Amino acid sequence: MSSSLTRKKSVAASIADTEDPEHGLKKEMGATQLTIFGVGVIVGTGIFVLTGVAAAEKAGPAAPLSFIVAAIACGLAALCYAEFASAVPVAGSAYTFSYTSLGEIFAWIIGWDLILEFAFGAATVAKGWSGYFDRLMDDVGINLPSSIAGQEAAFNVPAVIIVGIVASILIVGIRESSRVNMAVVAIKLTVILLVIGLGLFYVKSGNWTPFIPDSQPGTAATGLDEKPLIQEILGQPTSAFGVPGIFFGASLVFFAFIGFDIVATAAEETKNPQRDLPIGIFASLIICTILYVLVSLVVTGMVPYKELGSAEAVGAPLAYAFSANGVGWASTVISIGALAGLTSTVLILMYGQSRVFFAMGRDGLLPPWLSKVHPTYKTPYRITIITAVAVALLAAFLPLKVLGEATNIGTLFAFVLVAIAVPVLRRSQPDLPRPFRTPLVPLVPILAVLACLWLMLNLPVGTWLRLIVWMAIGFVVYFTYARKHSRLARPEAEQHEPAR
Repeated sequence: MSSSLTRKKSVAASIADTEDPEHGLKKEMGATQLTIFGVGVIVGTGIFVLTGVAAAEKAGPAAPLSFIVAAIACGLAALCYAEFASAVPVAGSAYTFSYTSLGEIFAWIIGWDLILEFAFGAATVAKGWSGYFDRLMDDVGINLPSSIAGQEAAFNVPAVIIVGIVASILIVGIRESSRVNMAVVAIKLTVILLVIGLGLFYVKSGNWTPFIPDSQPGTAATGLDEKPLIQEILGQPTSAFGVPGIFFGASLVFFAFIGFDIVATAAEETKNPQRDLPIGIFASLIICTILYVLVSLVVTGMVPYKELGSAEAVGAPLAYAFSANGVGWASTVISIGALAGLTSTVLILMYGQSRVFFAMGRDGLLPPWLSKVHPTYKTPYRITIITAVAVALLAAFLPLKVLGEATNIGTLFAFVLVAIAVPVLRRSQPDLPRPFRTPLVPLVPILAVLACLWLMLNLPVGTWLRLIVWMAIGFVVYFTYARKHSRLARPEAEQHEPAR
């Protein structure tokens, strides 16, 4: 059994799969489209919500430094992703990378983990989209029933509708998806630049003093869904403010960077992946970091950071900052920008989910009919429909908190495995062409692992327990279905034939 668990799919076989007419995807993306894709998924909930929370609860006016720390952790992981994405330009991202370097069982673990990350992440954002849509309707005098819209809805109709619209766009094709994404990204970036430019006129430098408030003992969290694992290990609450608060704030705002890895899922649909993928990954990460730093500086300069923790500000700190300065009309503009931002985030998370499913189906680890592409649009329409139904049901019924908690740990776990895989593949396949090479191996991968593990330790105990339960279900599926039906389980002569 051990040999079957560690069997690896060759890089050559992975690339050959992309040429199959029934199981290959259409190459439509360039560096600009990939960058916009990355910006589209990263700029969303983080910039519209987490900016205020990080300032009020953890870092104070030094919240921009928390974003920079989180960006550094993501940047270390991005260096590892870029090497794999350029060397193995195949759909599936971390799943495919793990399959070629660590072996099938590790590929299954990361693929199953990515299903959790992308599906629950898309449902979380769809739920947030409904909340902003409900607020915008209130601004224009239309009051939607609380039973069908907003965060407390029994069946969230707007969330289901936006998922359906996004799925239709994804089925039509990646070129059309990119065009829609470009439009909504342009809208939200315009709004964000307006926030920065207009907000500068209302900044009071006194609100930045002291820039790093004195460290304070954190409040002891209770309950599995509130208590960070590191608090459970150390037996004491984490600190607030001061230099430690900056690092704990980084754990909080990490959610704001989720998504840059989805650029790697587009490898198979990229015209020149060896050049364009690294550009897309790094450019989107750098652009978003700059925007986060500027927005957090403006918001903490417009109002005292402690006010950002009030009930009125928690859900919409940007709108609150402008309202507090007598610019109430900005609330509506920000809601429009948030809707645009969250729309593109839902689109790209569902895109990433469908591509991971697609790759696993093509490898036989999931039913192979999932990997069939549409005869006209050349998109994995079957799995896109299934993904949409699952995401819509999650967004319709489950609370926002439950959905959101499942996302961070899945992403960080993926980062850890990819970082480990880089030196492993360097040793096992030293002659593999690597258009982009991660510098200072193994130092950079080690630092990436340590940074991600640190952020994982700051996640709630309940989040860890849910991950364990989800992975246990995954192991049952693997040993009862996937291991037997894997293409690598076939005789050597049949392994190069895609599952039908």
